Amino acid sequence: MNIFDMLPGAQNPEATPAPGTETPICSRKGCRAAATQQLLWNNPKIHTPERRKIWLACSEHVAWLEDYLQSRSLWKETLPLSPKDVA
Repeated sequence: MNIFDMLPGAQNPEATPAPGTETPICSRKGCRAAATQQLLWNNPKIHTPERRKIWLACSEHVAWLEDYLQSRSLWKETLPLSPKDVA
């Protein structure tokens, strides 16, 4: 066994999703759940005020990620993740 055997689709290449059809996943470390929300943020020390970075969150981790960003004064807003945002 090697490390590449652990990659998605390594055991069954037909099970790998086609490019562009992957389900967005939560940005919380170690979470692989489907994302349902997007958290918009920026770091005012390095980003212009209009710049927005995006983290994706599943329903279980949206509050944790929001709190993390808010405690560092980085959070701007949380929006639902719609299919048009994925494309």
